[in-house]
Amino acid sequence: MRHIKRKKEFNNIYIFIGVSLFFSLILIGRLFQLQVLQHNYFQDIATREQFGFVELPAQRGDIIIRDHHSEEEFLLATNTTLNLVYADPFLIEDPNLVGQTLAPLLFDIESERELDLQRIEDQRKNLPIDLTEEEVEELLKPKSDEQLAAEFKENLITKLGQKQRPEIQLTNEVDLDKITQVNSLGLSGIETRDDNKIYAKPSEIGDKKSTAEKLSSIVEIPSAKLENILDGDNRYVVLKRKLHPDISDQIQDLQTGELEENFRGIGMTEEYYRFYPEQQVAANVVGYINHESIGQYGIESSFNNQLQGKKGKFQTKRDSLGRQITVGDSIIEKPVDGSDIVLTIDRSVQMKVEEILDYAVWAYRADSAQAIVMDPKTGAILAMGHSPRFNPNTFGEVFTKVDAEFTPEQIEELYPAPQENQYYYYTNDVTLDKYTVFEEKDEFGNTRYLRYENFVGPEVYHNKIISWPYEPGSVFKTIAMAIAIDDGDVTPNTTYNDVEPVGVDWNPYTEDYDFYIKNSAGHLGLVDMNTVLAESLNTGMTFVAKRIGPALFYSYLEKFGFLDRTDIELDNEAVGKIDYFEDWTESELATHSFGQGITVTMLQLANAYSAIANGGILMQPYVIEEVRHDDGTITVTEPHEIRRVISEETSNKMQAMLIYAVEEGVAGNAQTETHRVAGKTGTSQTYKNGQALSGSGTTITSFAGFGPVSDPQFVVLVKIDKPKSSEWGSDTAAPTFAKIASFMMDYYNIPPDK
Repeated sequence: MRHIKRKKEFNNIYIFIGVSLFFSLILIGRLFQLQVLQHNYFQDIATREQFGFVELPAQRGDIIIRDHHSEEEFLLATNTTLNLVYADPFLIEDPNLVGQTLAPLLFDIESERELDLQRIEDQRKNLPIDLTEEEVEELLKPKSDEQLAAEFKENLITKLGQKQRPEIQLTNEVDLDKITQVNSLGLSGIETRDDNKIYAKPSEIGDKKSTAEKLSSIVEIPSAKLENILDGDNRYVVLKRKLHPDISDQIQDLQTGELEENFRGIGMTEEYYRFYPEQQVAANVVGYINHESIGQYGIESSFNNQLQGKKGKFQTKRDSLGRQITVGDSIIEKPVDGSDIVLTIDRSVQMKVEEILDYAVWAYRADSAQAIVMDPKTGAILAMGHSPRFNPNTFGEVFTKVDAEFTPEQIEELYPAPQENQYYYYTNDVTLDKYTVFEEKDEFGNTRYLRYENFVGPEVYHNKIISWPYEPGSVFKTIAMAIAIDDGDVTPNTTYNDVEPVGVDWNPYTEDYDFYIKNSAGHLGLVDMNTVLAESLNTGMTFVAKRIGPALFYSYLEKFGFLDRTDIELDNEAVGKIDYFEDWTESELATHSFGQGITVTMLQLANAYSAIANGGILMQPYVIEEVRHDDGTITVTEPHEIRRVISEETSNKMQAMLIYAVEEGVAGNAQTETHRVAGKTGTSQTYKNGQALSGSGTTITSFAGFGPVSDPQFVVLVKIDKPKSSEWGSDTAAPTFAKIASFMMDYYNIPPDK
């Protein structure tokens, strides 16, 4: 018995040792896995738990212009601070009261209209193909101001009461293996999408602890922390950025007044935002930044990456309670502020050009006007003026609508636009001048008609000098004449007998010409090329064009830069349309010589005139003088010669011919009182149903010229859209040029030569 008992005790000892050894091996294996195999993984987790990160914002770079005389710098775009208002829904007991109180303070009709237009555009791109026309119209219908205000208030109240976040992004972009792992788990409330990110919807997650445990290693977040994240506590909601100081004061009063208890869940913090001290000055060159701080149009867009810089990171160690520790490692990754951009635009010239254009639009009852001033020797842009324009500080105001007060008869004349509840009101049935009218109905069915306050809405954002090609008309005769003289086809003294219209495109079936080229003011008999240019004779230019021939004409247009973009440092630069010469008919060869049947941008045309003023050398246009980087280095733009287009001799002859055109020809209104200038008028037709229109309000007028004639220092191109006081460039664009040229002579202190 004793032997059996001793044997049993012996077996128990071995079993105990065996079990202990087994668990020891498991423990050692687990420790080996944790401390060796998964060392880096858990070190990363520990690092994330022990260190906190604070993002340090980078300052957006300034946009700067100078004054030529004083060399003083002025900020076109810079940064300032305004408050951001936010909410902690957990501290708000009465969301309805807070929302009803804050909505009138935070609602901004311009930004809401902008968002609604974006909604319409997004829906337009993603319309189901099976929708009826009525359903499409309903989806693309703009919301009324009353609807936008009601929706804003409703959404605000919802945000204030939303104590659980509807959705949480758990990762940035991850590899496909992790996406596959997540999908294979089949976890409710956890989603993957086409952007290769993992999202959670807290309200749809049942067992958050189990979900966190299964998901932890995939998203690389400790399960305990992930479980808290999946609760979705909503402790910070941005309500409005860039508060006007008056609104900030009113919210602060609410936080300290009788309703203080209700507003303890509302807070404000300072935030950088973009400010344009010069208001509308050069707005079409500068552009603006939108509500997401992304540059739109102009320099803000084309240099967005350089201007916005790079955010920094501040890293501090934390204790087990999450408090920052001042000892130990602290790492600062400094933000890199955006670069400052200095423009070639001269502030005084820009402001004067805009002032003159505003007057021209008013005086000539035009739709709009633009002008460019550039240095022909360097290609630097000194001014790019537009009228009308906009204020980048309040860029949304271009969407502001006002009542369009119509008589019952005028309402009957409204023409339906493609969008529902939008119409066109034609102010001139001949020229097809129109503006958009918006129809709105209130809750009682009463109809109200509105229009953009500025008549054109967001069209004013565009820099038309570079992005809107146009048919230049007779101002292009200078280019054709320069080609002919440079090739030796004519000289300034070559004569042409101008006695009748010139037939082009012989038709053997009718035994007649399909078209006849005519002059606007009759025929002058035997004339030389000086007179052809000075009197702007279409028949004489037809004679010149036939001598040049289409192939040579086209090759010179390429040398002048009309077939390519100039590659100026601005987005959205367009290129004109000039068909390949082998496709030209005889009539097209003729009309191209006086600027019809082709389109160019104002920048292309001004640069071509600069080549004529600059001894025949074409320079690269530029609007960036220098870029000042955060590290103190500066990148300076150096003038760049593209090519010689015409000989210096041809340039001198053309300058003399253009002086004669101003002093003895139809461009007399371009003369200044004290200085001689050179230039050429242009009047281009617009069309309706393929037929050229005539009369005031139907043309685009222009004038291109330069001065002083002894040593050209500036080139000016003026364009006026559909002036109604006169249809001719000599009566509208030429005197506008004269005002700009007179200012430039005084500004550069050029001694009189008359």
